[in-house]
Amino acid sequence: MKATARTHIGRVRKTNQDSLLVLEDACPLYAVADGMGGHLGGDTASRMAVEGLKSLAGQIPSPEAIVACYQKISRDIFLRQQTDESLSGMGTTLTMLWEAPNVVMLGHVGDSRAYLLRAGRLYQMSRDHSLVQELVRSGQLPKEASASYPYRNVITRAVGTDRQVLCDTGVYDKQPGDRWLLCSDGLSEYLDEEMLLSAMLTEDAEEAADGMIVCALESGGRDNISLILLEG
Repeated sequence: MKATARTHIGRVRKTNQDSLLVLEDACPLYAVADGMGGHLGGDTASRMAVEGLKSLAGQIPSPEAIVACYQKISRDIFLRQQTDESLSGMGTTLTMLWEAPNVVMLGHVGDSRAYLLRAGRLYQMSRDHSLVQELVRSGQLPKEASASYPYRNVITRAVGTDRQVLCDTGVYDKQPGDRWLLCSDGLSEYLDEEMLLSAMLTEDAEEAADGMIVCALESGGRDNISLILLEG
């Protein structure tokens, strides 16, 4: 797939704690990581996460390999903060796609998202590991109230906050005309599915990616904004 990547510090943050990976190997890898744990911790955790994914290069894609890699990354980040107090409490989201000849494999922890545009319809392929989404899924919070929920940025699962992590995986067929989007919550918080669909239907991928960044900035830009737009 052809990748168009963008990252922006936003209008409020003083540093960009998001990290991106576009690894064009025989079986390409793409990932978005959104770090947390203060300036130094967030930077370090997201960077360690995408660097750790590079160990998958040259392997045969499989969900088992993704899970094993996520476990190693989480262990490495967790142990790193045990030896450096300035990194205490760090962790990161990590959402990735691993492209094989006929399928695309998803690995996911946190609230960075993966979307699929297919035949004019947009699907969210990842499930947010966040407090607000757990409340919505359990019926304790109406979906329409989730955008204004005061703790909507609290995530319930992250890479590196513990020695082990539970990683979601999925395997999806490839079809001509598909477009995938990986993004941090700095984008998805400001663009609802209708806005994302409109942007992703834009024929030129560069224009689509730029448009999404501009829209997130104009809507507030309170967080770092990162995305990878993929087209077959």
